Formats: sequence, structure tokens, C-alpha cells
Amino acid sequence: MSVYLSEFLGTMVMILLGDGVVAGVLLKDSKAENAGWGVITWAWGLAVLMGIFVAAKSGAHMNPAITLAMAAIGKLSWSLVPGYIAAQMAGAFTGAVLVYLAYLAHWRGTDDPAKKLGIFCTIPAIRSFPANILTEVIGTFVLVYCVLAIGSNDLSKGIAPIAVALLVVVIGMCLGGPTGYAINPARDFGPRVAHALLPIPGKGGSDFAYAPVPIVGSIIGALLAAFAYTALAA
Repeated sequence: MSVYLSEFLGTMVMILLGDGVVAGVLLKDSKAENAGWGVITWAWGLAVLMGIFVAAKSGAHMNPAITLAMAAIGKLSWSLVPGYIAAQMAGAFTGAVLVYLAYLAHWRGTDDPAKKLGIFCTIPAIRSFPANILTEVIGTFVLVYCVLAIGSNDLSKGIAPIAVALLVVVIGMCLGGPTGYAINPARDFGPRVAHALLPIPGKGGSDFAYAPVPIVGSIIGALLAAFAYTALAA
């Protein structure tokens, strides 16, 4: 398996399960309807865990911000970056399409277009681009700094994937409220494109005006975390 196929498959699995739990909680007449934020945050952590196992060969980035950060501090060749990011975006798009198919019977019965969009991508609780970007910067900083810490100390030997999954859970619970914690450009943009293209009954717009926020915020946060970890703890 090539590293690009690894990233594609890992990201696809992560999005299928991560967006899948949001669909289960939000769509009308799902057996998980109204299960709540706690279920979403825990399932997203487990979705990341499954993606890590699937994408182990490539380092399981599944996130363009992580890929850029690893390249910036010399942990990944820059020549691999375009292929990694393309695979992650394609995997996220494909995972979102599979969520649409898995819940095919439920879209028409759900009236709220915002719920349908929120299954695929993030929507801020309060729309303020500077504040939303700052939230994404902070959340992604925590993600990347802690991922680097987990990967470089003896305490996490043998449990690193579980530790990263728990990290995603706690970021969602503690920092996810303002923006829905994209902390990953592919996680937001690939499914947003899927939402725009799929024939979802009763959907509204895909809000591409907001799309730069999770991209810019997560990349800034990831780069700051990588440089900070290299300077302070490496």
C-alpha cells in the first residue's frame, strides 16, 4: 500500500465514522437522534482511533495541518506533502459520500437545512470570523503539540493511538463548543464539497464563505504548535 492510499483510506474511515455519528444524532428518526454532544465527541475520538490504525503505514496524519507541520519541522519530506493533502481531501470527500448513503432514508424527513450541513462540516455557534479562527488556532495547537508529546515520550509507548483518540475527545468536549472543532482542513472542506454536490433533499447552501476559517485557523495552530514543541520540548 502506498502512503497516499494509506492517507486516503484512513481519512475516509475517520470521516465515515465521525460524520456518521453526527448524522445519527441530528437526522430525524435515527435511533441515535438527540443522543447529544457527549456521544459525538466520544465517537469522533474513536473514529480518529480507527483511522490511525488504517493509515498507520503513512503515519496516520489524516489532516493537512498536521502534514504541513511535520514537513515544517523536518519530520516529513516536502515532496510528499501535495500527495498527502490530496489523498486526505479525497478521503474526506469519499467518507462524507458514504455517510450520505448510509443515512439515505433519513434526509428527506429532516427539515432543518442547518442540521444537514452540520453533519458534513463545521458551523460556528456565534459567527465571528476573528473569534472563530482563534478558536481553531487554539484547538489545533493543542492537538499538534500533544500529538508530538505523545509520540516522543516513554509514557505513551504502546498506547499512543489511544492517547491521540482521547486527546481528540477532550478537545471536542473542552474547546469544541464555539466552532465544532474542525482542527483539520480536510475534515471540514472535503465533506463541505460533498454537501454541495450531493442530491440531499431540502439542503441549503454549503456556506463556502466560512470554509477558509477552519483551513486558516488549523494550519496556523498546527505550525505554531510544531515550532513551539521543537523550541521548548524537543
